[in-house]
Amino acid sequence: MNYANWFRVRLKTPHPRQRAFLRSKAKRKVIRAGRRGGKTTGVAILAVQAFLQGWRVLYAAPTSEQIAQFWKEVTTALAALIDAGIFSKNETEHVIERPGTDQAIKAKTAWNADTLRGDYADLLILDEWQLMDETTWEDVGAPMLLDNNGDAVFVYTPPSVRSQAQSRARDPRHAAKIFKQALAEQEAAAAERRQPRWEAFHFTSKENPYISREALREISRDMTTLSYRQEILAEDLEEVPGALWSITQFDTGRVHQFPRLTRVAVGVDPSGGVGECGIVVAGIGPCPCKGTSETHGFVLQDRSLKGAPDKWARETVAAYHTSRADRIFAEKNFGGDMVEATLRTVDPSIAFQSVSASRGKDVRAEPIAALYEQGKVHHVGRLDALENEMISWQPGSSSWSPNRIDALVWVLTELMTGQASYKPIFMAVDPEQEPRRSVFDDRPNEDWPKHFRLRRDGIRGRKLW
Repeated sequence: MNYANWFRVRLKTPHPRQRAFLRSKAKRKVIRAGRRGGKTTGVAILAVQAFLQGWRVLYAAPTSEQIAQFWKEVTTALAALIDAGIFSKNETEHVIERPGTDQAIKAKTAWNADTLRGDYADLLILDEWQLMDETTWEDVGAPMLLDNNGDAVFVYTPPSVRSQAQSRARDPRHAAKIFKQALAEQEAAAAERRQPRWEAFHFTSKENPYISREALREISRDMTTLSYRQEILAEDLEEVPGALWSITQFDTGRVHQFPRLTRVAVGVDPSGGVGECGIVVAGIGPCPCKGTSETHGFVLQDRSLKGAPDKWARETVAAYHTSRADRIFAEKNFGGDMVEATLRTVDPSIAFQSVSASRGKDVRAEPIAALYEQGKVHHVGRLDALENEMISWQPGSSSWSPNRIDALVWVLTELMTGQASYKPIFMAVDPEQEPRRSVFDDRPNEDWPKHFRLRRDGIRGRKLW
């Protein structure tokens, strides 16, 4: 029944980029748009149109604050029909429905995918998709559409490095990947002259005619180039101009197993304030990936965190022991003595070596970036927070300190570029504790200096090789 013939349904006039996805017949739509670009208003229009056709619509966003705009749009549009008693509205549950039928619009939070369980939909809209766990769609959302072969819409703004920290996603780039898949399907369908099952839509904040042009001009001065491109221009950035690393390098070199490592070390870069302390574990070992065995670097863990000195010191020492590392490296120029003293309050027996920053961050990082380009450094598994910082930091222009990168550069420089100067370790050994690989090894390692090669005979006896 067309209620609009009797009552006025007050929908906003969609701008051209909104009209494109409103007209789409695709079963799956992926919308990538800039902040205030009109994506939520657009899907609210889509939801009302579907609802008036008798559909059951479910809109989900991570938090209650994020569903507020959508709820305002749909309740305003349907106010006359609600007041007339044709539809009922439950503000607490965020539901508008036609009594006695399955026709409804629901707005729900989906920070936890399980909150969506127990329902079904003809149209499912997942807003701020980049912040959701992938299981929201894979395990819960997709089966909701089985009753009537329903439609799904994914809406997102490319996440910045800082907003990714708020995400529940296992893969912070999952929204970008689904957009790329939709675009590929759309192009394939166009080439084959058939209706695409998936379609991708992209528009920027600038394409919303209802927001201030002056504010758009001003905001470009208040944001970094990177944030502006992600939040306003809605670009999925795999390579940031000026960055020393790219996502492609990480994905190409990524491994999930690694050889027996000849060296393992921990790099530490305290922030000097309330910021993040970079803690990165890496090692070197023989790698045959280029056809011949050569020494490559393997980045094992990123254990960076925010916290007081005692907190990051405990995390660093834990990384040192669990990875059975040979050394901990930290910058001497920035509180080197303080870093060592803080770490030794946790464990006096650690092997610590300070390193001097005789060159700036940009220059120090370039040889390590070159090793990545040569395919000589591998990330073991996913290291999303570290990788996001690496592709986002622009030498000479980024105003923030890349603590994770600094820790990575310290440890790989000492392990891989021949700049390490391993000094003798003179310390008491606790025979009751399980020794580290770097001190006690049942096999001689001829690369180590003689004073560093100890072996264990029996339970308590020790002697030099």
